[in-house]
Amino acid sequence: MICQQTNQMVLLIMTLINGFITPIFKNKIMLLNPILIYLADDDKDDRMLFKEALDEIDMDITIEDYDNGVTLMDNLLNKSKPLPHAIYLDLNMPLMNGEECLNDIKNEPELAQIPIIIYSTYMDNTGVLNLQQKGADLYLEKPNSFELLKILLRKSLEYIKSDSRNIVQASEFVISQKTH
Repeated sequence: MICQQTNQMVLLIMTLINGFITPIFKNKIMLLNPILIYLADDDKDDRMLFKEALDEIDMDITIEDYDNGVTLMDNLLNKSKPLPHAIYLDLNMPLMNGEECLNDIKNEPELAQIPIIIYSTYMDNTGVLNLQQKGADLYLEKPNSFELLKILLRKSLEYIKSDSRNIVQASEFVISQKTH
């Protein structure tokens, strides 16, 4: 009798954990695990600086980098790989540019909720607005200094880690040295 009650209690606890606690603390649990970031940028030096800046930020971050959009999409669609917590996309890449990746990601139901941060030197107001309308979460303008890169990356990571990633107002969409 005691054994049966214990089993029922264990089942009840497991149901609570799976049904209520996990969704409530989903973002808090993410904070305990490394944040997985995917970066797609064809510029090897920019990828290296990005990774070095993340290394110097006091957060537990794992990064996978890709030199084009095709390789990024192949890895995102690979069911054996974990999905990232966020994707940083350069706009100007060979084979498949950042805007094409954004469109494909937002059209895949399993991928559509992943935050997308455009990471580019290209800055045109009409183009930036278009990217936001297509589903990009933030636009991070590549800065001209390493120290500023760390500051701007930290701002974007705070957005990724936030409990509620509401739609960003147009004035907050761009993270750049001008808005810093």
